[in-house]
Amino acid sequence: MSNLILIYITCKNMLEAKKIGKHLLSKRLCACINIFDGMKSAYFWPPKTDTLEEASETILLVKTLDHTFEGIEKEVSALHSSDTPCLISIPVTHVSKKYFEWIKGEID
Repeated sequence: MSNLILIYITCKNMLEAKKIGKHLLSKRLCACINIFDGMKSAYFWPPKTDTLEEASETILLVKTLDHTFEGIEKEVSALHSSDTPCLISIPVTHVSKKYFEWIKGEID
């Protein structure tokens, strides 16, 4: 049985998030996307330094089933502007039955 997951993806801007999100939808790898623009991030860059980098990012949140993660990772890697895009799978522990059935129906 497939389980519902959310995939958190950081994108450089709204254009990139829309491009990736619509591509994933067109391939039926997910049932729904949400885009949050204007997020602020802070991280160490370059790696293994004490240099703190700050940036604006756009978050693409993908609602899907766990068996699609590898396919989504492949598609995002091909389209994303970063060599190491952030893709984090978040398991969903509770979801309404009707919503879950809708998601399954759009993907399976």
